Amino acid sequence: MVSAVSLAVSATLHTPVNAEEYKASERAVQLAQDNMLIDTHIDVPYRLTEHWEDVTKATASGDFDYPRAVAGGLNVPFMSIYIPAQLEQTPGASKQLAHRLIDSMEALAWRAPEKFAMAYDVADVEEQFEQGLMSIALGMENGSPMEGDMANLKEFYDRGIRYITLSHSLSNHIADSSYDIRRQWDGLSPFGKELVKEMNNIGMMIDISHVSDDAFWQTLEISEAPVIASHSSLRRYTPGFERNMSDAMIKALGENGGVIMINFGSTFVTQAANRYRDMINQQIEQVKAKYGEDSEEAKAQIAELQKDNPFPYATLEQVLDHIDHVVKLIGIDHVGIGSDYDGVGDSLPVGLKDVSTYPNLVQGLLDRDYSEADIKKILNENLLRVWREVEAYAEQH
Repeated sequence: MVSAVSLAVSATLHTPVNAEEYKASERAVQLAQDNMLIDTHIDVPYRLTEHWEDVTKATASGDFDYPRAVAGGLNVPFMSIYIPAQLEQTPGASKQLAHRLIDSMEALAWRAPEKFAMAYDVADVEEQFEQGLMSIALGMENGSPMEGDMANLKEFYDRGIRYITLSHSLSNHIADSSYDIRRQWDGLSPFGKELVKEMNNIGMMIDISHVSDDAFWQTLEISEAPVIASHSSLRRYTPGFERNMSDAMIKALGENGGVIMINFGSTFVTQAANRYRDMINQQIEQVKAKYGEDSEEAKAQIAELQKDNPFPYATLEQVLDHIDHVVKLIGIDHVGIGSDYDGVGDSLPVGLKDVSTYPNLVQGLLDRDYSEADIKKILNENLLRVWREVEAYAEQH
């Protein structure tokens, strides 16, 4: 889920997706269908709190529903238990919302047991893949429901949470956020440092998406198991955007054995999209100052400005550039898919507009001479390796 500071979430009408621009081959479609496909960050739960639809069937809005997911070959969506950062200011609010969102995913699996099943470990996703069921795995985006009490970690583990994004758009009681100019902890809080250790011990993946650079480095120093970036892209292509990962961080992630799951949102993929809203908003403020905020002239000028400066969507090729660069830096074993579908509003790249379009990504990888073995690593094997290693560490401690 993208921060409010960079992009508001909005539902988008489901229309035929870029059929003219991209057409995956039968081979690409078959690779997506035959192999387990894991996406570690899809924001369906929070989307449904704002506008409920039955995603077991085709929906008029959003980026995910069951028919489109099946068409795209998606087998294991990690559904994001997204907790808005400001809720930490209200005692109990984060924890309550987290439980409600988990309830909603359990209800989804209960309503359509022929389509979905909850998944709590690697064995579950492998067994359910063989059964033709879509596994609903859970990741918590923002650790604020921990509320400074380690007992809550166990409670949410027992409910199925298998990774926690330590912070979100504001620094919290665990870690500083890459979006927050206040660095109250200079990385991790004392509780956050203990939480990292306990997440290792309990068998929960640590997600360093959203955290500040200092929090990232401290997490890697403490964690005895590989960590993930569940939905991040590369700072190389978005200079100055701390939310993405630098080359040095990616190299360290590789040494840790972790994996970066590439975010598809255009603002994560290209500098032009990343800076677009700041540029447009500055011009809009100038128009309002000149003509008066509510004047008809200002409204006309703003409409013209937005028409003449459409949002610069990223492309599938630019998403592939991020994958290529990770592979160049640290090898094929450390990259995967963390699309952020239903979390980045109307900012998805041309060619990757919803969960039906994963075959386009596979086609792009084939076109760039990735082998089928390499593609399987990106689709599932890299994330499963980390998940297994996290499980194994917990079994030994």
